[in-house]
Parts: sequence; structure tokens; C-alpha cells
Amino acid sequence: MNLAPYASDPAHSRGREFAMENAVARGPRSAYQRDRDRIIHSIAFRRLRYKTQVFVAPDGDHYRVRLTHSLEVAQIARVIARILGLDEDLTEALALAHDIGHPPFGHAGEEALDAALHKAGGFDHNAHCLRTLMRLDSPYCEHDGLNLTWETLEGLAKHNGPVAQPNWALAELDAAYGLELHTHASLEAQVAALSDDIAYDNHDIDDGLRAGFLDLDELLAHPFVASQWAEVERRYPGVPRDRQLAELIRSQIGVMVNDLLGQTKENLVSVGSAQEVRAAGRPLVAFSPEMAEAERIFKRFMYDKLYYHPEQLETARRARAVLAELYSAYSQEPVLMEESWIDTLPRQEPERSRHIADYIAGMTDRFAISCHEMIFGRTPEGLSNV
Repeated sequence: MNLAPYASDPAHSRGREFAMENAVARGPRSAYQRDRDRIIHSIAFRRLRYKTQVFVAPDGDHYRVRLTHSLEVAQIARVIARILGLDEDLTEALALAHDIGHPPFGHAGEEALDAALHKAGGFDHNAHCLRTLMRLDSPYCEHDGLNLTWETLEGLAKHNGPVAQPNWALAELDAAYGLELHTHASLEAQVAALSDDIAYDNHDIDDGLRAGFLDLDELLAHPFVASQWAEVERRYPGVPRDRQLAELIRSQIGVMVNDLLGQTKENLVSVGSAQEVRAAGRPLVAFSPEMAEAERIFKRFMYDKLYYHPEQLETARRARAVLAELYSAYSQEPVLMEESWIDTLPRQEPERSRHIADYIAGMTDRFAISCHEMIFGRTPEGLSNV
């Protein structure tokens, strides 16, 4: 496929933090294809299978977790990248890796670790994604981390826009391998970011209805979905409701993707290079103003009805308590950690506290629950509300 002039060209990558003079050729892959493959084969990516998306440690097999969400984001992102003439492999790598920095129990876990590290710089899942890929997940003999290309790391660091005040983790990595945090990222990164929004805006509807947290009539009357629902009922009268709802979600995704493509193509009319993208001073991959406003209002609805549902808030409180107790236990008795983590525990602060947080952040939901049971002799109650 021929790349558009504003795409990220792997032939012109800025390279990797650690030179690869002794690299073994393993197939005819581009630099970005190697990045994608390294991410897929990483331990950190595999752990996403048991990390919270919306619901903590769900008992049902049909609920989404970080892994399935990341795969859905990658699918949407690749479609958009292909139509815009962008590098699909870089886009896919960014989509697959974007949630790797999340600790167990999702945002509740992040809040617990941020509070635990309040004297050591705090915790941020986006910065921890970079920390994991650049330093912690280290399967290679020659260097720490996965040694991904500059473009992949840059995209992960600022896929939501320039970073004016990086926290300690991102600041350390930027000092070691400058990521130009003051600029916007590539179009591939921007596509991955909005594909994330498209995926969870719609797939969380499915999980919320399945769990009984969303009121169906209230959802279907919301302006963001009402017109599409009317069209589904017109086209498929008498079809079972669960199939109609699946069609609604597919239709919603299609409407959002088509809107994004139309607006983005307009924004790119006078853009001639990847560097112009970074210097534009604004994101160029975007929804139309009308869709952006509708999506913003719908997000507020989802926060009110699903993410901030009383049962969700209570489960999050319990999850925060579990990680806070784990952090306290490991701080007081580091011998409770796995041997390899004990052996590398720094003596000085804040490195010591950050090391313990790294250990906890890498846990899956179920491993965190298991560790808590082993240390405290009890299984936390109420950590799964579905």
C-alpha cells in the first residue's frame, strides 16, 4: 500500500533508543511491524486478559477486559488508517499498547497507587505504559524494555495531545530519549486515540446493558442513539431485541467512523508531511463539531448511569482498599513480593516506593486478589458486581 505524504513512513523512522547493530533478521518486517509484534509477544500485553475494563474481575465470560477492548480498538483504528493512507502497523501497535500501563482494577487501582505514591511523585497509567515498555518488560539480552521505535513511544506518550507537565515517570523517560512532548503526535497516534473513544463509547453500552446497569428505554431515548435505533427498528422489525441491540452498536460505530473520516480528510487537505502534522498546533484527526458535541454529551450520560453507578462506586472503593493494603504490606515486609522483585528492591527513596508500585501495577485483577488473600487470610468481598 502506498502511504499518504502525511503518514509515518517506517523507512524514515527516527530509530530506537538502543542501537541494534547485532540484530538478527527474523523475517522481512518493517520497523513498525516489529514494534507491533514485540507488543503482542510481551508479558505486559498478555496480562491485559485479566485486567478491568469497566467491571472489576467479572464472573461472566462475555464482559470485556483490557485485552478484548484493545483488540477492538486496533480493529477500528486499522480501518481508519487504511482509508486515510496511514501506516497501519504503527496504528495497530499504538492501539494494542495504549492500555498496558493500567494497574489492576482499572481507574480505581490507579487512584490507589497515586495516593500511595503521593510522596514519591504519584502514579499515572499513561506514563506507566511507557515505563513498562521502555524499562520493566525486558525480554532481550541487549537492553532494557522492548526498545520500540521513537514513533511508537512518542505516540503512546502523547496520543491525547502534548504533555505540558509530565509526571516523574514520563519526565525520566523523556530525558533519556526525548519524545518532543510539547508537540502533537503522529496521525497514527491520533487515530488510535479516537478509535479508543469509538470503541468504549459503544461497546460499554453492550456491557452496561448485560450487567443491568443501563436502563434500556432511557438509553434508546438518548439523542446520541435514538436516530440509529429508529433505523434499526425500521430495517429489522420483529427481530429479537438482543440482535437489534448488536446492530445498533455496529451502526453507531459506523456513523462515528464515517464522521471522523469526513472531518479528518477536510483537515488534511493542505497538510503535506508528518512533520506538518506535529507542527499543526491542533489535532487533525477529529470528529465534526456536531459529532464531538453529541459524543461529549453521551459520555456524560454514560458516566452518570454506568461508570458512576452506586454499585460501581462501591466496588471501586473496595478495589482501592485492596491495593492500598497490598502496598502497605509490601512496604512493611518486602519479602512478601516475588523473589526477583525483592532482589532488585532499591534501598533509597523514592525509588523504593516506586519499585513496590511497579510490582503491584503489573498484577492482574485476579493475582492482586490472590495476593491479598495470601497475606491477609481472606478474599476481598464485593470485588465483582457482575
